[in-house]
Amino acid sequence: MRRRTRTLIGTLVILAFVCLYGPLAMALADSRIAETPAPVQAVIYSILGIAWIFPLMPLIRWMEQPDR
Repeated sequence: MRRRTRTLIGTLVILAFVCLYGPLAMALADSRIAETPAPVQAVIYSILGIAWIFPLMPLIRWMEQPDR
């Protein structure tokens, strides 16, 4: 598969994942995190803001492989 095709597929998968992850993270923040102290909220929001990249790292590596 050409790199250009992998990039297109990967981009679509990333967009779909972020569209699902965003509302789930917001629901979690609205239900549980809102009751915690402000410093704890800052840490949790930071973790939620960065956590989406870890499941997508293998996909990004696959997308960036050079053509054979």
